[in-house]
Amino acid sequence: MSQKNQTLGEFIIENQSSFKYTSGELSRLINSIRLAAKVVNHEVNKAGLVDIIGTVGDTNIQGEDQQKLDVFANETFIKTMTKRNIVCGIASEEEDDFISINSQDENHQNKYVVLIDPLDGSSNIDVNVSVGTIFSIYRRVTPIGTPVTLEDFLQKGSQQVAAGYIIYGTSTMLVYTTGHGVNGFTLNPAIGTFYLSHPDMIFPESGKIYSVNEGNYIHFPQGIKDYIKYCQMEEGDRPYTSRYIGSLVSDFHRNMIKGGIYMYPKSSQNSNGKLRLLYECNPMAFLAEQAKGKASDGFKRIMDIEPTELHQRVPFICGSKNMVETAEEFMELAQKKATSF
Repeated sequence: MSQKNQTLGEFIIENQSSFKYTSGELSRLINSIRLAAKVVNHEVNKAGLVDIIGTVGDTNIQGEDQQKLDVFANETFIKTMTKRNIVCGIASEEEDDFISINSQDENHQNKYVVLIDPLDGSSNIDVNVSVGTIFSIYRRVTPIGTPVTLEDFLQKGSQQVAAGYIIYGTSTMLVYTTGHGVNGFTLNPAIGTFYLSHPDMIFPESGKIYSVNEGNYIHFPQGIKDYIKYCQMEEGDRPYTSRYIGSLVSDFHRNMIKGGIYMYPKSSQNSNGKLRLLYECNPMAFLAEQAKGKASDGFKRIMDIEPTELHQRVPFICGSKNMVETAEEFMELAQKKATSF
């Protein structure tokens, strides 16, 4: 039985046997993510002291301005996983295409691909708001020993073998799942070790927080507008409290602890939504379900969506199970009304 204050390394060793693939490769991969997270954490924490904030003058594949810390985090995670000879492929939100990694050994047996958002919410870094890293891990589907292909990355979220995030805030935490619940580890900066601080994390079935950028209200679909009004209505345990940080990791983390719902729906400005299915929605959906929450695009389970492209965007509603289901009911009712005319 895992206990608080156990180190992440001890936890990985103790729980490795519960994972159906026990080669140790996944454990080494989690360890490499832990190492990269500590390097990025160090850089984030001195962002106001060195020339590491601001844009680099380039845009990523999504057309977004790349922050200097985006580039640093991206390079750090890719280098760490590549040099340790653990993965056969990496896809990053900051890269146009996936990266195929071939071991110096012609018969390399690496089985895992990683999809990563190296620094979620990085536009908030210069105002000292919490940011994070999101990662998702799959077993490759093409033959071991051959170069990876797009097929290895375009897998449903239900095929994930592990997912998690690192939040760089008042304390730095690594939260992850391998399909056996969700556990959170807090970094002790004095000795550089992550300790189990939040065992068996679970979403409350309902909460009193809704997280959405209400500045875009006019552009939202009618079902979301109706649900927001429902959240604001004075009835029963409502009105709910509006809390929106603008960093997915931070909003998700708060809602998992306190109970709440996060929404980034499609809109008249972003007809397919804005969040990336592979780098953000699938890993967060896996974590949510393992923590007894729910993740949906408004009508169906996020992890059942068949990916068609590497940087695919989808609407995203995630959080406490009862709240997500209520939002889905509003979406369905609005759709029925729209099609009945």
